[in-house]
Amino acid sequence: MPIWLRFLLVLWLAVGSAFAFSRDQGVVDTITVGELPREAWQTLALIKEGGPFPYDRDGIVFGNFEKRLPIQVRGYYREYTVKTPWRRDRGPRRIVAGKQGEYFYTEDHYRSFRRIRE
Repeated sequence: MPIWLRFLLVLWLAVGSAFAFSRDQGVVDTITVGELPREAWQTLALIKEGGPFPYDRDGIVFGNFEKRLPIQVRGYYREYTVKTPWRRDRGPRRIVAGKQGEYFYTEDHYRSFRRIRE
């Protein structure tokens, strides 16, 4: 194997490993409950009360396939819809709840998350 190809392979592995390490850490920003939209407050209250939830898919397992939240076993996270008033469908906003009582808010359908500080 030519030296330049070895160099590219090593570089690719190093960059890929660094990316995977930082991505897998699930580092997210935070947001206070007071900074959430009113609809998110309502969803958070429903989660804590155990429902009833307005959408059939509320409470399903959130897979965290993109690994934007801290890595946990499958089934650790559940997702809930945060109503988006100007949308007719479920919209992009969700709260994801962890089994240890941690909550995460996304307004862009899982592209980014902020941990909810209470």
